[in-house]
Amino acid sequence: MTGVARMLGEIASIGADPRGGYARVGYGPADRELREWFTGHAEARGLDVHRDRNGIVWAWWRPPGASGTAIVTGSHLDSVPGGGAYDGPLGVASALAAVDVLRARGEAPDRPLAIAVFPEEEGSRFGLACLGSRLMAGAVDPDRALALVDREGDTLADALRRDGLEPGAVGPDRAALDDIACFVELHVEQGRGLVDLGQPVAIGAAILGHGRWRVTIDGQGNHAGTTLMSDRRDPMVAAARAVIEIRDLARAIPDARATVGRIEPVPGGTNVIASRVSFWVDARHPDDAVTAMLIASVRDAVATAAAAEGCVATVHEESLSPTVDFDRSLRERLRDALPDAPELGTGAGHDAGVLAERIPTAMLFVRNPTGVSHSPEELVDDADADLGAVALADALGALSRSV
Repeated sequence: MTGVARMLGEIASIGADPRGGYARVGYGPADRELREWFTGHAEARGLDVHRDRNGIVWAWWRPPGASGTAIVTGSHLDSVPGGGAYDGPLGVASALAAVDVLRARGEAPDRPLAIAVFPEEEGSRFGLACLGSRLMAGAVDPDRALALVDREGDTLADALRRDGLEPGAVGPDRAALDDIACFVELHVEQGRGLVDLGQPVAIGAAILGHGRWRVTIDGQGNHAGTTLMSDRRDPMVAAARAVIEIRDLARAIPDARATVGRIEPVPGGTNVIASRVSFWVDARHPDDAVTAMLIASVRDAVATAAAAEGCVATVHEESLSPTVDFDRSLRERLRDALPDAPELGTGAGHDAGVLAERIPTAMLFVRNPTGVSHSPEELVDDADADLGAVALADALGALSRSV
């Protein structure tokens, strides 16, 4: 037993959402409690822990020395609203367990090795996924990031100050990136690939291109009881038409995905015709050109649906990540270390995908018997969690000797 299940059990109550699952937003109380949990475990193992200017927590077994030599693993601790127990924390707990496995074998790394915990990976609070890794890699302008606003009206700059960070210091961290030879992220599989293959662990092959777009439809707020149906400019009706059309557009394109999972009417009263409705579109496809074509069609569909109700629509891109093929040489070394592990692509975004623009990255996926993720039904069997941690230890040990 590697202790992964026990460690996850220690945080099972942190950020529990009364509606089901977890609500662990970045830079919030649950996030701070989870960081303290990780720091306690890392320090108990004699790792050197510090939090950098972008809010990333680092735990070093051996501190960085010569540039470009460090092996890094890790994941995130935040969640989507109503998220499962494994998306993110499994990778963090498995990294700690991998250190234990290597030590039990009498293996000390031949080069610097660290565990990294990235903040706001899900983007649930500020709408931009992989925020910490994007800031580190220079994949988002710091001024744009600091101006992001959450549902309570707080900017990222506000949240950082409350969380003990200096907003003016965030941004690209070339020195940290230059220290890293490669990054390997272990994650629960967010689909049924390993279930269908009958395997507990896979090596990541690629991440589908994906992005988020905010749609805003402006109409006319009015009284639900006194406004005749023929006199309405109702953005909620326009939004409903648009959501159905977006689903149909994605269904017509092989391998495309389009999801509307969040919708916000203003002012949101039961007996009030909304004056404005905003909703968010998540779109994905392996071919970035197809994603662009899909979004162009979405823009047209939204405009048509809005006009039919006497409303006006705008579509704003909040984030866009191109398709990522993980580093081929690094994947080959992982195949040598894990010869029985198949390769799988994923439709889910990860910090490893963001960092792939700057450093060699790879992923390991651990079987999810339900095939469900971003939901309380997400699951990893204890035995598979142990196998995943051992596979990560095998990978880190091999990379320490060969990178």
